Amino acid sequence: MSNKFEQISVKPGFMKHNGGVLFRAISETEYEFKANINKNHLNAAGITHGGYLSALIDAGAGTAAHRAAGNEPCVTISLDLKFIGASKIGDEIIGYTRILKKTKTLVFLFCELQCNNKIITTASGVWKIIKIKS
Repeated sequence: MSNKFEQISVKPGFMKHNGGVLFRAISETEYEFKANINKNHLNAAGITHGGYLSALIDAGAGTAAHRAAGNEPCVTISLDLKFIGASKIGDEIIGYTRILKKTKTLVFLFCELQCNNKIITTASGVWKIIKIKS
């Protein structure tokens, strides 16, 4: 298991268009991801848009679910978010994901985003493991 960050936004799409996401495994149940806040991530108040933070968690925690599921494809069933702090342009956002439980078909996890060593968003989610038939 490599502990180096890797760019997971390699295919064209929303997250690559918005600067990408760096991701790494810490253990079989703990993962970390990060991104930097740019001008296009801001809302009218000049802080990071909640929609971007939601997408960042969906991408980072979704990748954690995918890895925890043995690299099987996973889709988000539910994602419950709490916005409790703010970030601004130039900030680095670090996401920490912990797999709480994995069954044959589901992954349950908790995630938090931190900025400047303060929690700004927490999330709990459930991902469905999509088995690909050979």
